[in-house]
Amino acid sequence: MIPRLQEKYNGEIRTKLQGLDKYPNVNQVPKIEKVIVHMGVSPQLGKDVLEEAIKNLAIITGRKPALNKAKVSVANFKLRQGMNTGCRVTLRRQVMYEFLDRLIAAALPRIRDFRGVSSKGFDGHGNYSIGIDDITIFPEIEVDKVKHALGMDITIVTTAKNNDDAHELIKEFGMPFDGKR
Repeated sequence: MIPRLQEKYNGEIRTKLQGLDKYPNVNQVPKIEKVIVHMGVSPQLGKDVLEEAIKNLAIITGRKPALNKAKVSVANFKLRQGMNTGCRVTLRRQVMYEFLDRLIAAALPRIRDFRGVSSKGFDGHGNYSIGIDDITIFPEIEVDKVKHALGMDITIVTTAKNNDDAHELIKEFGMPFDGKR
């Protein structure tokens, strides 16, 4: 079964963006390549916090997270090379569209006093990053079982060449931007 956002992209968004006369070829129309979900955890908090982060990220994304390891030692942070510093999941194809649909339609509206996500999260190459302070906004997470307040970073990687094209693409998917552009 094809996800709702993928059908929307193939049916409406691609033709609308191509109708702007910026893309003479249908293959030049920007699209979302992948979504990377990352949770950073300080090694000083203990192994149980990292295990909880892995478990929660697996519940949210439906995929087993990969561990991030420190590349260099930093004495001031009591960090040694090879220590686990977090976990990440890369989502592609149908799973990516399903996650974006749950993020836009279910999770973001559950944020208290939500006025839209920042429009300043673009990196200049067409990629968008958003930070979420509390993972309990996702309906899959049971609030009673969460022991530690954890956050996550979500990066949406697109094939757009600049920020304006990426903003237009992600806005067409229904991302609620704050309007400060």
